[in-house]
Amino acid sequence: MLNIGPHISIAKGYKKAGEEALKINANTFQFFTRNPRGGKSKDLNEKDVEALTKIIQDNNFAPILAHAPYTLNMASAKEDVREAAKEIFRMDLDIMNQIPSKLYNFHPGSYTTDNVEIGITRITDILNECIKEDDDTFILLETMSGKGSEIGRSFEELREIIDRVNLKDKMGVCLDTCHVYCAGYDIVNNLDKVLTDFDKIIGLDRLKAIHLNDTLNDFNTNKDRHAKIGEGFLKLEPIIRFVNHPALKHLPFFLETPNDMYGYKKEIELLRENYVE
Repeated sequence: MLNIGPHISIAKGYKKAGEEALKINANTFQFFTRNPRGGKSKDLNEKDVEALTKIIQDNNFAPILAHAPYTLNMASAKEDVREAAKEIFRMDLDIMNQIPSKLYNFHPGSYTTDNVEIGITRITDILNECIKEDDDTFILLETMSGKGSEIGRSFEELREIIDRVNLKDKMGVCLDTCHVYCAGYDIVNNLDKVLTDFDKIIGLDRLKAIHLNDTLNDFNTNKDRHAKIGEGFLKLEPIIRFVNHPALKHLPFFLETPNDMYGYKKEIELLRENYVE
């Protein structure tokens, strides 16, 4: 079965998000732990979480994915920004520990006025301070397009972060199709090589989720603008090959395309029709 779902708001609760996923034939979903531009996280309601757990179990959901806010920047040159990132990250992990069948994804950050080495050091210092042995959530670094001073534009940068984390058994990667293509990884014409390189540098066993997006920008442009499936530079056929690749097809795929729920429903239908069991 193709494990696929959209991004859904949890403003009305986790149960409601699970029900919305079911309405469009999704069997997973992604959500922000709080406003993507920052702000307070939604308080957990025990009955709401129990209701989501039942939906997940009764409908054979793949792991759901929580996305950290975009404002979280562990690599920043500004101490107050790093302190805020650390606080949000730890609070989010405390929330995630109470939610079933989940992953937690974040953008590694931007080093702003410093350099990538200093940025990676800052990221890993915070991770080592915050991640606890009893955390039961896989923490995923997202592959980035490489705009500005973003960290995570290469597999090597992600590998270096993972290598420096003490509890690295809790670390994984979320691969974003728009981002990697714009970062210079040719998943359209040479997907096998990209996956071979990923396996050699990071390890395919650490690949836990996919952000499935087309792109409004061409190959190796280091830009980040998502497009609807089949309407960007990736095109439909390479995306279908991607979701059917033997090394990937078991993973959960999360749509971050510019859509409403009806648009997500149509994309899920299209991809399910072209998925080979």
